[in-house]
Amino acid sequence: MSRKTAVIGGGASGMMAGIFGAYAGDEVTIFERNQKIGRKIYITGKGRCNITNNCDIKTVIENTPVNARFLYSALNRFSPADTVEFFESNGLALKTERGNRVFPVSDRAGDVVDTLLRVSRQAGCRIVNKRVSDIIFENGTVKGIEVENKFLAFDKVIIACGGKSYPLTGSTGDGYAFAKKAGHTIIPLKPSLVPLETAEKIPNECDKLLLKNVSLNVVDTVTNRKIYSDFGELQLMKYGVSGAVILSASSHMREMQSGRYRLDIDLKPALSEEKLDARLLREISERKSNDYEYLLHAFLPKQMINFFMEKSGISGNKKCSEISRNDRKNMIALLKKFSLTVRSYRPIEEAIITSGGVDVKEIEPKTMESKLIKGLYFAGEVIDVDCYTGGFNLQTAFCTGVLAGEN
Repeated sequence: MSRKTAVIGGGASGMMAGIFGAYAGDEVTIFERNQKIGRKIYITGKGRCNITNNCDIKTVIENTPVNARFLYSALNRFSPADTVEFFESNGLALKTERGNRVFPVSDRAGDVVDTLLRVSRQAGCRIVNKRVSDIIFENGTVKGIEVENKFLAFDKVIIACGGKSYPLTGSTGDGYAFAKKAGHTIIPLKPSLVPLETAEKIPNECDKLLLKNVSLNVVDTVTNRKIYSDFGELQLMKYGVSGAVILSASSHMREMQSGRYRLDIDLKPALSEEKLDARLLREISERKSNDYEYLLHAFLPKQMINFFMEKSGISGNKKCSEISRNDRKNMIALLKKFSLTVRSYRPIEEAIITSGGVDVKEIEPKTMESKLIKGLYFAGEVIDVDCYTGGFNLQTAFCTGVLAGEN
């Protein structure tokens, strides 16, 4: 006789748990509080969905700063190669881009959701668009769930309802409440892969300004060590900074304190100081009668010029012919190292990933079953595991979902 399994959450981990639970012979019902499944999947990878990283297990572990060892069994059961094979064998064409990031050829996250939905239905999963309000336990064993004040009996319940980031997608922290009721320890939550607020006021004209092809160094001023470097897109915001390099950098800031981390941005990484000085001299000689402010148009987006002048301390009305060698030195130093001080993370609701969650010491890593309650399982972001950007977080969701489902 097949077991009755309830999966709470129709996201990446929940859908995979449901599919593999059905493959194992269970009678699976997936409960999703939204009217559409996979709402968070739709917004991953800027709507393109970076489903995994085309790498080996060792690389996934190296890109998991929190509780990486917990994932060994899950990754050995369902590796990045298995994720690729799963989607391709179910009709979704994939491609690998820079940094071994795997995307649908269509560049549509919706195609990933459609694939999961179709496969789950083919496997025999039932999907119910209702919110689970409670999990019922008796004598240390799962008995079922409560939905709209009705008790529904289940042999097994999988909590896969995400973290607290992006609450509009349905990740409102229900899973932590369920786990706490079951006696589990919740490691304090904090945002990961999140924009940052800066101590410096970002001028209104710079709000949402995207700086492409910049390099970033993050310095821990307490230890005086560089803790992260990256190259790519950075976006200035009225509260501070966002963009791909900032989201990645944020997950390396494990001890957030106002003023502890400094962002050193190289606005011209392709040019050495010597080449930058030569170009500056050439531009100055061609614009001798122009103001310093006009000169900066050759090096910066116009929205950023006032902000740069303010930090450089050089008057915008100064003529190019009056710019001294020391002025040039200051300009080059600022172009190569435009520094901002991190004040704090943005709110957890704006984070891509929630760091913290159900303590892994209380979960059996080979099955994802609770060590406290028989028949209770966990998958995905609700567990205290988080990774860097690059497809690693979705890979974690998929592999923990597979283990929870089939066990």
